[in-house]
Amino acid sequence: MVRNLKLTLEYDGTNFSGWQVQKEGRTVQGVLEEALGRLLGERIRVVGAGRTDAGVHALGQVANFKTESLVPVGGIKMALNGLLPEDVAVREVAEVPPDFHARFSARTRRYRYNIYLRRRAVGRQYGWFVPYELELRRMEEAACAILGEHDFRAFCIASSVPKRSVCRVSEAGWSVGDGEVHFDIVADRFLHSMVRLLVGTMVEIGRGKLPVDVMGKALASGDKAFVGPSAPPCGLFLVEVMY
Repeated sequence: MVRNLKLTLEYDGTNFSGWQVQKEGRTVQGVLEEALGRLLGERIRVVGAGRTDAGVHALGQVANFKTESLVPVGGIKMALNGLLPEDVAVREVAEVPPDFHARFSARTRRYRYNIYLRRRAVGRQYGWFVPYELELRRMEEAACAILGEHDFRAFCIASSVPKRSVCRVSEAGWSVGDGEVHFDIVADRFLHSMVRLLVGTMVEIGRGKLPVDVMGKALASGDKAFVGPSAPPCGLFLVEVMY
């Protein structure tokens, strides 16, 4: 009997070359498949809900895999956490229907980006230190412009623009913490580096380097000339995948 198992994971992306297995470089998918293979004695192929880039973190990444093993889910969770490196942790293992697919069954995903307004020594790998004054009212206005269904090809790495680049954004906004600000976004899909390019552009808007209306112009035209630089990966977290 083949079982379909769903994993909910968190990981620190600092020392990973991203989620997806590559010819060279340490990846989350790679260390996960290696640990599962050792545990279950099978060649395991893991499918992730989101292909996070190098340096990007996750609090609620979801993955699934097929196995003939009869080991209970509780035993798999405990044993897998004992085999994985310290920068990856399994939060939950659950048996799911055969047609469940971590990527294609997902309805929406939530990402968060952290910006530090003061220099930090502790936790510096989990946020982008921006040493400028930011006008959050302008940044919030820019965030409102991306709500709804739009073509986000301008906010995608040029070499990775897919045939279909339309995404539906259901939530987008900024919140203030202690010496930091956070950008939260929920959408049905995300393009390569989309969140980081959105954040980088909104920071330039908050600094007064770009007008607020560049967001609308970039979406309407698909022209990358309206888009600011990409924010660094260290501040980005895949928070949750909803099904």
